[in-house]
Amino acid sequence: MTCFVRGGRFPSWETTVVPEDFGTVDRCPLTTVLAANLLSITGNCLTYMGVPWFVLQSTGSAAKAGIVAFCTLLPAVLAALVGGPVIDRIGRRRVSVASDLACGVAVAAIPLLQFAGILHFWMLCVLMAMTGLCRSPGETARGVLLPTLAEHAGMPLTRAAGLYDGAARCAALTGSALGGVLIAGLGAENVLLVDAATFAVAAPVFAFGVRGLPEAQAQRQIEPTSLRAYRRELAEGYRFLAATPLLLGLCLMTLVTRGLDQGWSAVLLPVDARVELDGSIDLGLLNAAFGVCALAGALVFGAVGSRFRRWPVFTIAFLIGGLPRFVVAAFTDTFAPLAVIMAVEGLAFGVLNPIMATVTYETVPEELRSRVLSATTASVQLITPMGGLAAGFLVDSAGLPCTLLTVGGVYLLATLCPLIFPVWRQMDSTGSPHDRAEGSPPRVSGSKQV
Repeated sequence: MTCFVRGGRFPSWETTVVPEDFGTVDRCPLTTVLAANLLSITGNCLTYMGVPWFVLQSTGSAAKAGIVAFCTLLPAVLAALVGGPVIDRIGRRRVSVASDLACGVAVAAIPLLQFAGILHFWMLCVLMAMTGLCRSPGETARGVLLPTLAEHAGMPLTRAAGLYDGAARCAALTGSALGGVLIAGLGAENVLLVDAATFAVAAPVFAFGVRGLPEAQAQRQIEPTSLRAYRRELAEGYRFLAATPLLLGLCLMTLVTRGLDQGWSAVLLPVDARVELDGSIDLGLLNAAFGVCALAGALVFGAVGSRFRRWPVFTIAFLIGGLPRFVVAAFTDTFAPLAVIMAVEGLAFGVLNPIMATVTYETVPEELRSRVLSATTASVQLITPMGGLAAGFLVDSAGLPCTLLTVGGVYLLATLCPLIFPVWRQMDSTGSPHDRAEGSPPRVSGSKQV
């Protein structure tokens, strides 16, 4: 049963999902999925710290670090572009488990080949492409279960989204803090073995947590598997996305900012830490400062976010989280100012994902969720592979300060969109039946409206 509440002492802007029978409240599935997500994302963070550092350490080339980032993210985009119907037919549980196991094998192969003395740059690119290809379907398969997990837990969707993003932020914090120290103490190759172990543990944890959920299993299909059925199901997700202006606007804005963020995390910040600061330990501490504050922002928003309108919070947070870090990094060569600004931006960014997740889940019917979320993931990551590649070549050709200011300026233009286009104000009405009745997205063939 879905209850929409607006009123009381504070205005509420959240969708509260509770089970039909209050006696069936069970938070175990949500807890185990959060734990599995924490482990899996910790592994991703160790990979994204260890591999660029390994490339910079062994080759000294920012451009090659950008090439590796490109090879990692392009397959992730391709998998998201076509993976929605596959997730439904195979089952979300199987896809997530297979994703983590495959990522673990690919990551473990990098140090093993290095220890054997046969690792070449093209092999590194291929193995990282494998991790990207497998990572995206697994993340989508876990994410689409969030409304179901919130319902079983008797928890408001906004709070569940805050916890889910908080687990991801906690993983980023853990991976960043451990990554910098482990790289300095063990070397990048050994860190990747630790990374592989996190994937190996995440897979059975998730499999155990959702074993009894029908939504985690393969979805019943009216028609047999065929290329025509696959194309129709794939098109449904993109058609729904194109027919929903708010979701389309979210995708276009995050498409630009994710590409710029990738350039920052994969190339610009590691190069700045290596050239201007004190190396991998400072890199880990900077990422940890961002992660701690982002975790705090996500958890605080999950607890009290329903008391505030989403649109102004989202707009202000994105403005704070965009340009400032690039400017500070360009004009300072010391640790403290950059740590402070990354902490502030972490607080701001902590509220963004829960807002976007809640708006998306309130807008998309359950039976289209895998397809639409796969489409949105592909859309926002479409130029992400180019972020690290472009940043690497810009640093090599124009220098680090000029690249930082250029990327920061583009980021500022992107974050002004919610102030310019009125469609963004619909973020405050996706949970209201009245507003949905007046401005609901068009019906998609083969689906029903919620």
